[in-house]
Amino acid sequence: MPVLVGVAVLVLLVSLVASVATEVLWFNQLGFGRVYFTQLALRVGLFLVAGALMAAAVAVSMTVAYKNRPVYAPVPGPAASLDRYREGLEPLRRVLTVVLPLLLGLFAGSAASSRWETVLLWWNRTSFGQVDPVFGHDVGLYVFTIPFVRFVVGLLTAVVLLAGIAGAVTLYLYGALRLSGPGARTTVAARVQLAATAAVLVGLQAVSYWLDRYSTLTNVHQRFAGASYTDVAVVVPARGILAIAAVICAVLFILTAVRGGWRFPAAGVGLLVVVAVVAAGIVPAVVQRVQVAPNEARVEAPYIQDNIEATRAAFGLDETRVQPYTPTTEGEAGALRGDAATTASTRILDPAVVSPTFAQNQQVRGFYQFPNPLDVDRYTIDGQSQDVVVAVRELRESGIGNTSWVNTRTAYTHGYGLVAAAGNDKQSNGEPTYLEGGIPASGSLPEYEPRIYFGEESPEYSIVGGPPGSNQEIDYPDDTQPGGVARYTYTGNGGPSVGNVIERALYAIKFRDANILLSSAVNDQSQILYDRNPRERVQKVAPFLTIDGDPFPTIVDGRVKWVVDGYTTSAEYPYSQPQVLQEATADTLTTPTGTVAALPPNQVNYLRNSVKATVDAYSGQVELYTWDDTDPVLRAWKKAFPGSVKELTAMSAELMSHVRYPEDLFKVQRTVMASYHVTDPAAFYSQNDFWRIPADPTSGAAASGGTAAAGAASPDSPAQPPYYLTLQMPEQPEASFSLTSTFIPNNRSGEAARNILTGFLAVDADAGDVAGQKRDGYGQLRLLQLPTEGTVNGPGQIQNEFNTNPAVGQFLNLLRQGGSTVRYGNLLTLPVGGGLLYVEPVYVQSTGETAYPTLQRVLVAFGDNIGFADTLDGALDQVFGGDSGVTAGDAGSGTGDAPITPGDGSTASPSNGSPSQSPSQSPSATDGATTAPLPQGVRDALQQAVAAEREAQQALQNGDFAAYGQAQDRLKQALDAAVAAEQASTASPSATPAG
Repeated sequence: MPVLVGVAVLVLLVSLVASVATEVLWFNQLGFGRVYFTQLALRVGLFLVAGALMAAAVAVSMTVAYKNRPVYAPVPGPAASLDRYREGLEPLRRVLTVVLPLLLGLFAGSAASSRWETVLLWWNRTSFGQVDPVFGHDVGLYVFTIPFVRFVVGLLTAVVLLAGIAGAVTLYLYGALRLSGPGARTTVAARVQLAATAAVLVGLQAVSYWLDRYSTLTNVHQRFAGASYTDVAVVVPARGILAIAAVICAVLFILTAVRGGWRFPAAGVGLLVVVAVVAAGIVPAVVQRVQVAPNEARVEAPYIQDNIEATRAAFGLDETRVQPYTPTTEGEAGALRGDAATTASTRILDPAVVSPTFAQNQQVRGFYQFPNPLDVDRYTIDGQSQDVVVAVRELRESGIGNTSWVNTRTAYTHGYGLVAAAGNDKQSNGEPTYLEGGIPASGSLPEYEPRIYFGEESPEYSIVGGPPGSNQEIDYPDDTQPGGVARYTYTGNGGPSVGNVIERALYAIKFRDANILLSSAVNDQSQILYDRNPRERVQKVAPFLTIDGDPFPTIVDGRVKWVVDGYTTSAEYPYSQPQVLQEATADTLTTPTGTVAALPPNQVNYLRNSVKATVDAYSGQVELYTWDDTDPVLRAWKKAFPGSVKELTAMSAELMSHVRYPEDLFKVQRTVMASYHVTDPAAFYSQNDFWRIPADPTSGAAASGGTAAAGAASPDSPAQPPYYLTLQMPEQPEASFSLTSTFIPNNRSGEAARNILTGFLAVDADAGDVAGQKRDGYGQLRLLQLPTEGTVNGPGQIQNEFNTNPAVGQFLNLLRQGGSTVRYGNLLTLPVGGGLLYVEPVYVQSTGETAYPTLQRVLVAFGDNIGFADTLDGALDQVFGGDSGVTAGDAGSGTGDAPITPGDGSTASPSNGSPSQSPSQSPSATDGATTAPLPQGVRDALQQAVAAEREAQQALQNGDFAAYGQAQDRLKQALDAAVAAEQASTASPSATPAG
């Protein structure tokens, strides 16, 4: 047994040494060694101090109690049983006196070491320059100092309590404390020890009571957070009285230790309990019921006002520009001329849909992959700012044919290239218009190093590097090279060296992989790359930050760099309403199948995007930049880790032109804004004008063309994500790259759902330009507040109209009958033309292993008018009477700009969307739809397609696979004929709806 224990201890020590040594190598290689050593030293220091304090206190208490035990002869009665216990414990007493304190010390040390951030923030505390409305103290007292004092008081209380219990048990076992008989009896030494311990414990409780006064500022009530009327008028004074009573009680215990007698401290404890029950329990309840409840809205108004102001300030909403907006619902000719920049830049390529399309067009080999969803960025192309959908071609380990260790760890080590497609354009076949792609990479974007060694899907670790010409890595497919691949040797400085046997042994232990130590593929110039995910990499070098869930790749200074947003947070901001980050940022993209990571379930009431970080996709180098130098929390962390966060002036101009407003911050802000757009205390108390974020109408059934989810966000209906768009808000001087979201009413339980649009929120997301100047307007929140009695349709209602529109439904249903799948893209909302324009791309995906979605149609809605064409400008012209004010091609190019709106022989006036009813057309068939007669050639071809599909299904049921194949061929020919007939009709004036 001793041998096994020794081996186990040795294995643990070796693992610990390897873990620490490899972390030191990793941090030093990145230049963040000071961060690791500061963190490690503080954690070890807290562990040793807290552990030693606990162990020493318990050991001293037990030793003193034992030394002061009374010496007496054995007596009959209850004391006789204690003699047996003492005799049984005596051989183990010395062991217990050592082992028990050590075990308690280990627990205390472990708990204390986890609070290193609290200690470091307090040591480097700064001023907020703001005071709380109740006590008038600087907010920094609550964010930095009080958490530290509570930690110290909590630790000391645990130490004194456990030491006291250990001492009391020892005194009892050895007869210094007797509980039998008419009352407790102690020896003089036992009395001194117990009374002194109780005095310290009650004194610490007095400090805790005093701190509880400040805790009222972060109380969470039913309608608001912060101190309420009852808290300020009753609870705060009561806790002050409790603190004074506890001090008096502690003095009485000290007198008992000196003079003897337990009567006075017992009375003091009883009085303390009575005060706690009456002053801190009964009186506040009575005041709340009698004085507050009957007049709650009026009495709580000042405190609700404090909550509103503090919450808006803590989440950066206090400078939001609110504009009443009464949108028109009539689409007039030329209405969009004043919004040409917005409509021309409208993104019709949905990054959450086209990942399979990128894969089929640009994946090249099975060992590459693209994330899902993709990202949105912007580049200046031909002198014009262009919104683009981007993704890097990352390595996919599961696609490697031979998964030997040499292949997966030393040969297939990196992805290759960035792919970019225009957000507002498509090819005639519905595929994206690529601005950058291919292997080797080429296109309209700046030249760059294409190799992706650090990404969201990179392998756990790779071993790279070697002598020049060794070329053991697979670079990219190239049929002109031996084996069909180009070879490469990594020349960067992306990871720690594994060039000697000690380094290899350390990493073999870390990754539990002996091949690192034994393989001949590892040489004296090898490096090991690990912790390669950009989020994880930034989190390690900046453990004080909360990391945004969606880094995005961009080309900066000739390199692909991941841009990562970092947040500083606190849960101690007075009067601010707390938010759970994971819940506030959840939407349809933060799913297990996507690459958008959910934020941790931390509850915070203060949030700032204080740091912008980059991770070089080739070298793995991490750079941290100060983004919000007014943030007191970041200033404290910069003092704690000097030099780790660079000043903003160190950011290059090219990087500045790609930095954007982060999604997760905006998600939290829109969640808070749903309630805190209300700034009047009385209206806030009533909660009648609270909003919520609509459910994503294109998820679930709606995504495949079923009934739209028209409700608001709930656990069963994920929230609609925000969207990056270039748009110009009303009264905004020019169009800007923005992040947008919508609001609908927060219907109370039992109320009928009213999913009308109540608000539209946008933030200027464009941080700067190539001149390297941070835009003054960056981060400006703009809220369009719609009339509460209005009837502007929300996203769910619009999606329902799209789904139930007979012209749209007939065409899409025919496509589905042909074996294809129809999927709606993101439903965008744009405040243009004096109203609100909805734009939604429609994707069609055929069946088969290599099927992928292609953009075939665009749906638009403005008021009650609906347009449905194969390009955005074509659909806009339907809605705006043939003249939207958008130049053809400005809002999505491609062939067939004339609308394809199948109907049953009805015609419609595109100027107002009112259908002209044919004798055979019922009014409900075209209500709210702008439709045109289906060209005869298209109708004939689609009828043939339906007949072929029926024959195919019948053949399949009969098991006649030959007939099934023939029917499928006829189906394809019919659909091709329908498309050809539609395109031919596009060029004919007869295809234009009657005006």
